[in-house]
Amino acid sequence: MTIKQKLTYLIETKQNEIHEYPLSLNIINDSKKQMYIIHKVLKKQLIESRQGNAHTKTRSEIRGGGKKPWKQKGTGRARAGSIRSPLWRGGGVTFGPKSKIYKSKINKKEKRLAIQTLIYNKFTNTLIINDFIQNSDKPSTKIIVKQLNNIGINTDQNNKILLIVEKKNTNMYLSIRNLNNIELITANNINIISLLKAKKILITINALKIINKTYND
Repeated sequence: MTIKQKLTYLIETKQNEIHEYPLSLNIINDSKKQMYIIHKVLKKQLIESRQGNAHTKTRSEIRGGGKKPWKQKGTGRARAGSIRSPLWRGGGVTFGPKSKIYKSKINKKEKRLAIQTLIYNKFTNTLIINDFIQNSDKPSTKIIVKQLNNIGINTDQNNKILLIVEKKNTNMYLSIRNLNNIELITANNINIISLLKAKKILITINALKIINKTYND
């Protein structure tokens, strides 16, 4: 059974004023069912993240080998019909792997429900920040670290930090890519793995508005 839960985030403006921003989410009120639906969506994402590009050729796919190497009898050697036989070096592979696309079916409502449930469960570890990161004039990891330290985020720790923004730009990407414990994603690409790994979640104000619109339409 799903229920509607309302979260209230505190947002500090540039004028040091505190505003409240409500966010309504549909969540599962049963803890066991929460684990089930989250695990189901997690399994789907892990399955579809497999590349599946291992590929070997059979003897029919390898170029050459149309001519019989030597006559059938009289040479004293074992009979051979093609130099592309799996028994030969450079020949085809028997029962080798073939490239494939891994797919897993899940309903869109289930995926949305799992993400909303995780956002709700991570509420105490979530911080709403201004869009100072997106407004940087040039790429600088040092500036990003300083700005995060000013709001109480220690980037030296091993804890995973998830930064959710409205949209990425080049300066932002170049500034954050050297910080191994910070993952940068957009509000439209929130996923189960990123939410589960994160010990601290930072959401910009504009990204929060997109999340609110996405899950309340």
